Amino acid sequence: MALELRDTPDGLTLRVRVQPRASRDALGGEREGALVVRLCAPPVEGAANEALVRLLGKTLGVAPSAVRVVKGLAARSKLVAIAGLDAATARERLGA
Repeated sequence: MALELRDTPDGLTLRVRVQPRASRDALGGEREGALVVRLCAPPVEGAANEALVRLLGKTLGVAPSAVRVVKGLAARSKLVAIAGLDAATARERLGA
């Protein structure tokens, strides 16, 4: 199954599955259309969401302010919006 990236008027949306409290921050491939992201941060007080935003910004070459969690703030499955980037470019930068 391919990574689910959708173009929007402002950029794109991406489904993400977060695994908090991992040994290091890293992308873990794809699972059921969602990007698997392993984060050191615990899922407490938004720490994992902040780490996710920083990691995706760095990986995709956009400012962290261009990345925001749209759905799933308190869940492992999230929908993330990334401004100023199209799906084709994001797929290339993610190596998907």
